[in-house]
Amino acid sequence: MVVEDPRSEYLRRLEARRAEHDRQERRHRTLGNLRLITVAAAAAMLWFRLPGVTLALPAAVFVILLIVHERVLRRLAHAKRAVAFYERCLNRLDGRWRGEGETGERFLDSSHPFAEDLDLFGRGSLFELISTARTRAGEETLARWLMTPAPVSEIRSRQAAIEELRNRIDLREDLALLGEDIRTGVNASALAAWGQQPPVLNHPWARLAAPILVVLLAVTLAGWLWMEWPLLPALLVGSAMVAFSLHFKQRAMQVIHALEQPGHDLSLLAAVLVRLEREEFTTPRLTALRAELETAGSPPSRQIARLSRLVELVDSRDHLLLRFVGPLLLWTTQLAFAVEAWRKRSGPSVERWLATVGEMEALTALAGYAFEHPADPFPEFVDEGPYFEGVELGHPLLPEDRAVRNDLRLDRNLRLLVVSGSNMSGKTTMLRTVGVNLVLAQAGAPVRARQLRLSPLSLGASIRVHDSLEQGLSRFYTEVLRLRQLVEIAAGAPLLFLLDEILHGTNSHDRRIGAAAVLRTLVRRGAIGLVTTHDLALTEIAHDPAVHAANVHFQDEFVEGRIVFDYKMRPGVVTKSNALELMRSVGLDVSEVA
Repeated sequence: MVVEDPRSEYLRRLEARRAEHDRQERRHRTLGNLRLITVAAAAAMLWFRLPGVTLALPAAVFVILLIVHERVLRRLAHAKRAVAFYERCLNRLDGRWRGEGETGERFLDSSHPFAEDLDLFGRGSLFELISTARTRAGEETLARWLMTPAPVSEIRSRQAAIEELRNRIDLREDLALLGEDIRTGVNASALAAWGQQPPVLNHPWARLAAPILVVLLAVTLAGWLWMEWPLLPALLVGSAMVAFSLHFKQRAMQVIHALEQPGHDLSLLAAVLVRLEREEFTTPRLTALRAELETAGSPPSRQIARLSRLVELVDSRDHLLLRFVGPLLLWTTQLAFAVEAWRKRSGPSVERWLATVGEMEALTALAGYAFEHPADPFPEFVDEGPYFEGVELGHPLLPEDRAVRNDLRLDRNLRLLVVSGSNMSGKTTMLRTVGVNLVLAQAGAPVRARQLRLSPLSLGASIRVHDSLEQGLSRFYTEVLRLRQLVEIAAGAPLLFLLDEILHGTNSHDRRIGAAAVLRTLVRRGAIGLVTTHDLALTEIAHDPAVHAANVHFQDEFVEGRIVFDYKMRPGVVTKSNALELMRSVGLDVSEVA
């Protein structure tokens, strides 16, 4: 099924899910009333002192109604979440998605060369817009793809997979509605590491002996209580159990404690595996990922579900009854043997399963983004670089009706654009537009442009640089460290750099000399990029033929007491500033002083 209009499809599905919700709501109210009537009927029977046997009928009816009602409540909750799912889909199309998704703030790293500068994570971030992953493995994979450019062969493989998944709305809906409306807290790396650990309990005879001892204790105690057997056999078996338990206690507790961190919240992971195991694919990458879930014996979903049940049994040790009965059943010891048997059989495969789930969820999230932006093309990669040419580039985080598009080309002959312009005219947004589209392109996703052709590029930015009280670093020093980082990256791979108001934290003399030196070094090392500036003296670097630079600018108009921007990038140096007009517009007195 090929869908041309995502909005119409979402509206059609939303209407159907609302109809189902209303139908289940009516059934819910009807069954609730019938239960009340049944209770009233039973009360009337008691009032009129009918024979007790007659109460069996309303009791049976009540139980049946209770069972049916529980099913209806589950369907009602499912329908309610389906309605919310499509409402969120429409909110994304309308630009009202901020604050509704997972922000991925835990992936922020101030040392990363562009993640914080380009709003990859946090509220209103690219990650929040794109991510629909239900598992941590999916979120971690998507975050890694956004932060790390992939090789071209990998990108093309992802593009083909995303194209196949683009119209699989049912798959995305099913994954979104699995389990409760939460993301699984499974720590993928911890679970994978746990699966690879060497066995602690590797005694097949002991695992068989434990239930035998429990049965023998039950038989000898029953014989003593009801068949007048001597107590000695029960005492001997009990002593053997105590010795057995003490012998394995330390290792059993080691097994149980090792499972505590990685072993929780596995039910949703199992449900995700079940859904993915049902899907069939044709593209090589998806077919290979699906093959990773093919195993001899039971599928991964069942094996993870079994581990989840074992974890639940481990947690049940805290139940009051098991605190008394558990020692008689060798409960902890037997569970430890069962956990070890599971790890020995399935543990080595856990890392592969989690990687497969993570990649499938990341591809599905990018496919959802591609579906909701049918006009956005996949970029075309060229071999010779550095090269970046975007036609009608727009910022993916801006609503379509507000995003102003610009063309941009950087290559061997034009390596640097010096962007001048007044405050709020669009300079910084242009940097982020270029950067975010490069991130999407090298993650395998469509880009916000009419066309984008590029060579493989590393990316570095100095846009949102802060001081650090914790480390005792000023904003200027932090920026200097970032510039050094970008110079080092450029020495090893073709770099596209994005520098906003370079070195504006120092005096104009040092800024001009330092900024020019950094830009020449970057260009000499084969980098291409953009730099914004308010210091028009820096625009003179475009006259140096060795730098291969040009000046461009954004401008504004002051119309009827307010500043109007068109956010279009034009050639040349800006000829005016709006700083004083902005200050006057908020009531500050900036009259000239003689």
